[in-house]
This record gives sequence, structure tokens and C-alpha cells, in this order.
Amino acid sequence: MLLGLDLGTGSLKAILLNEKGQIVAEASRSYAVQSPQTGWAESNPQDWWIAAQEATLELGHGSEITAIGFSGQMHGVVLCDKRGKALRNAILWADTRSRYEVQIFKNLDAPTLHRLANPPVTGMAGPSLLWLKHHEPELLGAAHWALQPKDWLRFQLTGQAHSDPSDASGTLLYDLGKNTWDLDLMEQLELPHTLLAPLQNSSASAGTLSKAAAMLLGLRAGIPVAMGGGDTPTAMLGSGILSQGVVQLSVGSGAQIVAPRDTPIIDPKLRTHLYRTVTPQGWYAMSAMQNAGLALEWVRRMLGLDWPTAYHEAFSAEIQTQGLSFLPYLLGERTPHLDPNARGAWVGLTLSHTRGHLMRVAFEGVAFAIRDGLEALLETGIEAPALRLAGGGTTVQIWRQLLADTLQRPLYSSEISSASARGAALLAGVASGIFPSCEDTLDFSAMPSLVAEPHSQSHSNAQSNLEEGYARFRELYPRIHTP
Repeated sequence: MLLGLDLGTGSLKAILLNEKGQIVAEASRSYAVQSPQTGWAESNPQDWWIAAQEATLELGHGSEITAIGFSGQMHGVVLCDKRGKALRNAILWADTRSRYEVQIFKNLDAPTLHRLANPPVTGMAGPSLLWLKHHEPELLGAAHWALQPKDWLRFQLTGQAHSDPSDASGTLLYDLGKNTWDLDLMEQLELPHTLLAPLQNSSASAGTLSKAAAMLLGLRAGIPVAMGGGDTPTAMLGSGILSQGVVQLSVGSGAQIVAPRDTPIIDPKLRTHLYRTVTPQGWYAMSAMQNAGLALEWVRRMLGLDWPTAYHEAFSAEIQTQGLSFLPYLLGERTPHLDPNARGAWVGLTLSHTRGHLMRVAFEGVAFAIRDGLEALLETGIEAPALRLAGGGTTVQIWRQLLADTLQRPLYSSEISSASARGAALLAGVASGIFPSCEDTLDFSAMPSLVAEPHSQSHSNAQSNLEEGYARFRELYPRIHTP
């Protein structure tokens, strides 16, 4: 059996697959995301390690597990010593403390920015390391490694430090064309390049499970441990999306639209991202929106609603948004604004509005933000006649229908559970030789089915209201934006 560990922002998921790609067992453990100051997002890496132990033990079948693979939240950084002991809390992707450092990245010369192939944003490892250099220099000087979250967790299993291109390409420290760390940039930023772990392909072996880790996990020592990948590209593998032509919308705390590319075409406006997939010669373009389920959960909680009531009141037949709009930018925004200072707002409130109206426009605002990101991606040459759904934030049919109507595209779903963890387990299968390549795992992918398509002309009034709402949404950000 194959064990996949997916290190998420707020929880770790563990999954067991048999050699036919079928799920045998699943488990998860949650942990805290800390915010000691406004705009900070941190986690104690030791919490991740404890979660991995507990979830793996819950799965059972320890003597039957033959390999382990990893998936993990991208962009963050974990400072640790030579033995892998974390020296401070991890700085996560949602962290916005490095705004000054991002400006340093934005001021880099054009050839350097082209090598990085991605817009500089807070939360990525490069700006976060530069912040540590400016604010915690002694701690940075004491560090032996600066690892991505899943790479730190894998270190606990193998005692070896590595990273992979899919995670490295999301750090702003990686030369996409050469498929290497950008050591010239590290020198320019006066950051020690020795902090960066050697790169290996996602499906390569990163070593074997140590005796000490095996005892804690209830597994056999010596089994191969796969390198693993970032959560988004690993979820693409788990969902069977490797080739150009399929575009996936994932809705969780944030939202991502990803599209595999056969060639690395960089967004000339640098509003969208371009990263490596978990295959040796693959890339994917991505629009990343910070606020999706995160914003909806905040609104639901603030209005004192449980989820069934929230859906009922928001999607009641008589609910009309009546000129009301919601900007979901509670955590800043990436695509298309690249603005950590963006803020959320309800605009157009009157005495006639109810909590149902507020909840409804929250759904619409998130849908509009996703459409904004999709349109930025389409401008780079991506074609998206349909979208494949993923993530746990799109399981309710009325919400799916609103997304289809807003995006004006049919939505498909293959109902894959825990796609990132599943992809991690498949990488374990490739690393251990059970599967010849990542492409050979596609035979285990479920066929997608149509779950929502845009309403026909008989719903023209509702569609017209959505179009008016989207136009209003697009006008609001520049009007209330504060640099």
C-alpha cells in the first residue's frame, strides 16, 4: 500500500492507496495557524509532525505500507538547523509581513524578473527570507536550511534535506528556464545560497524511512520516501490533470485556476503565475485568489448562521441583490490585483437589506473574484471552454450553479476525494517503482461528469443581474483602493 501525506495550511490529511489506485483508508488532524501580529501567518512545524504521526497511526496497515509520498502547502519557509530542528515558527503563504521586501523584488531588473517568471507577492519564501534577514538576522545566520513546509516534514522521516521543482518554482528564488535555484539572485539579495536544499524531481526517491521515524509512525524502517510536490500540482496529478487542454478550478480557503502548459509561456503583465508540475517536463499557469472559502466562512460566522441556513437564505428565490456588492479581499489579493493592502467591503447597503442579502452577495463576490482571475489567465492565451472542479468548497449544487452562471462555462467534477493526498500517494508509487511514470497513474483517474452548466436564455434576467453585478464589482476595487 502507498501512503500519501498532504500538509495543508490548517490540517494534515493522510491517505492509503492500494496498487490499483483505490482508497483504503483516510485520516486527518488539524493544527493552529497563529497570527502574533496583524498580517502574520505562522505555524509551529512540530504540530505538523505530531499530526503526521497521529494520522498515520489512525490509518493502520503499517506493515503493509511500502512507500510514502508528500504534498504540501506552497510558498512558506521553515528555518531549521542541520538536523532539521525548526528554529522558529514557519512563515506561511498567507503571511503579508514582507511588503517592503516584495518591493525590493519588484525593483529587480527585467531579465531577473523574467527568470523568476512570477509576480512578486508576500508569503513567498524569497521575500520572507529577506524579511528574516532584515528583522531576525541572528536567527537566519544560525539556520542551516530554509525549507518548504513539506520538505521540512519529509526531513523528519529521512534525515535528509531536499526540495523539488514544483515547490521551488513558487519561492521567487528559482530560475524557471534553467530548472535550478537562482544563485545569482541569492548573491544579489545577500542571502546564503547554502540555505537552499538540493533539487530532485517530485517522483524521485528522497531517501528511506529512518528507524526513529518508523517507530513514531508505526511503519517499517527502510521503505522509500518520495520527494513529493506542492499541493496544487500534486492535486493535479491526483485528479488526472497532466496535459494541456484541461483547466481546473479549485475552491478551498482560497481559489486557484490551473492550466497545464506544454511550453513555459510567461504572463507579460505578471498577474498570473507559472510553475513546474510534478512531472519532469511540465508547467502550469495559475490564477491565485486569496479569498474564497475563507471569506465565506467569515461572513457566515459574522452573520451568526450555520451552513444550511446560510445556503437557504442566500439562495432563496426572492433574494435579489438590489445594487449591493461584496469585495471578498479580507486577506489582500493576488490575481489580478497583486495587492496585499486590498480590503473587503459591503457596498450599497440600505435598510431593506437582510442577512440573506449579505450572504448572497458574499457568494457572488467570491464568484466574481474567481471570474476576475479567470479572465486574467485567458489573456495569457489559455483556452478554457469548460472547467474541472476540485476542492471541498464546491460540493453544494446551488453554489456550483452560481459559479457556472458567473463564469459562463460548464463545470465538471470527478468527485475525487483528497486529490493532493492521493497525488502524494501516487508519487510514492512512482518513486518505489510500482508505477513506471506519473503518466501511467492516469489509468486510475475517474472520468469527470457534468455537474453544472450556465443557465439558458429562459433565465436571462438572472444572468443580466449577474453581469451588472460583475461590472459593478470590477469598478469598486479601483474606487476604494488605498495604496
